[in-house]
Amino acid sequence: MRKLPAKLASQLYGAAELIAERGLDGTKIEDIAEATGIPKATIYYHLDGKNAVLEFLLSDLLDMIAGAVGVAVSSDADARTRLEAAVAAQLEVMLEHPYLCRALVGDLGRATRLPDLALALRAAFYEPIEQLLTDGVADGSLREVADPSVVALSVFGAITVAGLSAAVEGPSPDKTADAARFSSAICGLILDGLATADDNMVVADAPPRP
Repeated sequence: MRKLPAKLASQLYGAAELIAERGLDGTKIEDIAEATGIPKATIYYHLDGKNAVLEFLLSDLLDMIAGAVGVAVSSDADARTRLEAAVAAQLEVMLEHPYLCRALVGDLGRATRLPDLALALRAAFYEPIEQLLTDGVADGSLREVADPSVVALSVFGAITVAGLSAAVEGPSPDKTADAARFSSAICGLILDGLATADDNMVVADAPPRP
């Protein structure tokens, strides 16, 4: 997708709530033109139909997540602390843009079939989290896992479902508090699990499976 003029890109955000409410199939280019104030001909000049509008909006959301997560993971703190910061960073972006998140929910199947978005998602989140898992083993703040890529996917899934759930409920009057609440719960699950201390000891002491 070619880079859009800044003003046009800003106006396109007006389509997020519309797509979130109606779904992409229930939205016409004429509706997008009316909601954004962008002439239909201009939309078609820069974008190849409404699929491209959705792709732009979701790509921009991932760019924002990538920026926020990138800042979170680049500090001098240990890997566990940076992982907690990355979880909070993604949640804050999602809660700041609930209509974009709801548009993603409404057309999740379509979005996951867009190859550029899949690559952007990997760069935005999976790779930084995988690196944190490696760093955590090195600095002693995280234990080694058998498959970092699957763990990174699971972490992203937990954050995304929580963020999408909040977005479906609608804009929050206190996004910061909501992000902190969700982040605390998710990090508790990721880092401490649900088992009791005794259960963890049993698992740790269990002999390897043949």
